[in-house]
Amino acid sequence: MARDLHTAQRFYGAVLGWEFTPGRLGEAFTVARAEGVPVAGIGALAGDLGVAVEWTVYFAVEDADVAASRIRERSGTIAVGPLSFAAGGRGALVADPDGAAFGIWEGPVSADWRVGKGQAPAWLELRTRNAFDAAIFYGGVLEWASGRVGCCEVSYENDQVVLRQGEDPVARLCSGPVETADHAPHARPLWRVHFRVPALEPAIEVATSLGGRTVSGITSNATEQWVAVRDPDGGLFTLNAALPLGLGGESKAPPPLLG
Repeated sequence: MARDLHTAQRFYGAVLGWEFTPGRLGEAFTVARAEGVPVAGIGALAGDLGVAVEWTVYFAVEDADVAASRIRERSGTIAVGPLSFAAGGRGALVADPDGAAFGIWEGPVSADWRVGKGQAPAWLELRTRNAFDAAIFYGGVLEWASGRVGCCEVSYENDQVVLRQGEDPVARLCSGPVETADHAPHARPLWRVHFRVPALEPAIEVATSLGGRTVSGITSNATEQWVAVRDPDGGLFTLNAALPLGLGGESKAPPPLLG
């Protein structure tokens, strides 16, 4: 969710190498593509709606009304919707019991839209008080690990809940302290999107030259390094890059998932 579409396209096009095509939901929406593959959507409605500029994770559901009812039943919050769109589809902005915002979408989804492979978002990360409790909430709402065809599978690994679509790991639910959120807003309960870049330092330089800023130090494990960044309007995301061969480091943060 952005304030100005042109400004957002200029920033993310330069930092992440995206190209943009019109979306189906009107002139204020655009689809970002990397090497022809859709990887994200940008809607320039933050100013009109009076909401923060931010990246929101959307989950596809078969019935938005049913999913919304499940969210309410499990002490989540419905902020907006479900709303119907003239171009087709229904969506809602919601939050889990800890306040982490996400979206639900009932409608058409591009067949090549994916997470965890190629130029797509590398992975999704939920920072929350208790990953196990969060997995129960999201599993009930979104029917994870239900056994139906195409459903996501869930495992508990190294104190984190790992979500896989087929063989591809796509998300982690991570427990951790959230009381520091007043001093580090990026540590509050939230979904964070990790985008891959060929190299971290050049991407940071481009981001800062266009008005973005880093809001964390660079963290690394044996294969990757990453940093939290805000775009010029405050939208939070994470840049990930593979470490050059022969370099590595220790990390206190959860290791990124590779598709």
